[in-house]
Amino acid sequence: MTFAYPELLWLLLMLPLMAAWYILSARKKQATMMLPSLHPFAGGRRGIRVYLRHLLPVLRILCVGFVIIALARPQNTNSWQKDSIEGIDIMLAMDVSGSMQAMDFKPNRLEAAKDVAITFINNRPNDNIGMVTFAGESFTQCPLTTDHTVLLNMVQDLQMGVLDDGTAIGMGLATAVNRLKDSKAKSRVVILLTDGSNNMGDITPRMAADIAKTFGIRVYTVGVGTRGEAPFPIQTEFGVRIQNVPVDIDEPTLDGIAEVSGGKYFRAVDNKTLNEIYKEIDKLEKTRLMTKSFKAYEEKYLAYALVAFFLLLAEFLLRNTILRTNP
Repeated sequence: MTFAYPELLWLLLMLPLMAAWYILSARKKQATMMLPSLHPFAGGRRGIRVYLRHLLPVLRILCVGFVIIALARPQNTNSWQKDSIEGIDIMLAMDVSGSMQAMDFKPNRLEAAKDVAITFINNRPNDNIGMVTFAGESFTQCPLTTDHTVLLNMVQDLQMGVLDDGTAIGMGLATAVNRLKDSKAKSRVVILLTDGSNNMGDITPRMAADIAKTFGIRVYTVGVGTRGEAPFPIQTEFGVRIQNVPVDIDEPTLDGIAEVSGGKYFRAVDNKTLNEIYKEIDKLEKTRLMTKSFKAYEEKYLAYALVAFFLLLAEFLLRNTILRTNP
């Protein structure tokens, strides 16, 4: 229970003062008579008026107390919140071509990309997120979903060699855009991660970027790979041998995709910068959470006012009937 005017409750401190004032006044007004013995009065009975004479000030004090509580306006408060979440639909387009085995990231590019994708998904519980994978062809690994447990399991299970090898950046982006074009979300985003140059597919990266722009879909592109050469495991007759191979990332194309669609291009050269890139994208694309608070008040002062009225009525009736003082 709350009070609309809780400061009025300080007036309740008057009640003990009123009681003390009555006790002191009663003592001063009480007559005394000195007798050698009370024996002649031993058999006398006290009338009901003697017992009830203190009832009038008690009723008056209680009446004042209930009036003060009523004036403070006791209330029951019911409050609730209405949350409105404006989520973002996001498609992750991930390169799973053979070059993602390069070990300039620990343990390799694909595993590093999977780790940051998992962290990114966990940080966005209110968004629809899906995933497209591409190599020489593209494939929808997971459509847009809020069931992030399923999506996370699919990210964990990603591996190379399932799709024909190659790098079809345009096809991967077009597939992701196709999954987003019918979305009703106000914000739709593709995060495209690759470590190479487009060399497969019927759709060029620029064509896919134009399609994304047409549907109002932003594309963030991420190029993964150190500068220069990267260690790469090569299978030989004598087992796996690590050999340095040139890193070939078509940065102008990735930058152009981002620019056309209103996104941004990033270059990751190690695990740390890759993590920082996904954190920055997470900050750039924030889910909007709107909260409206409501309160309903139920007034309870009437019950206290009625109690005060009946106490006052009882005091008035007793004063003018049983406890009436004769003139």
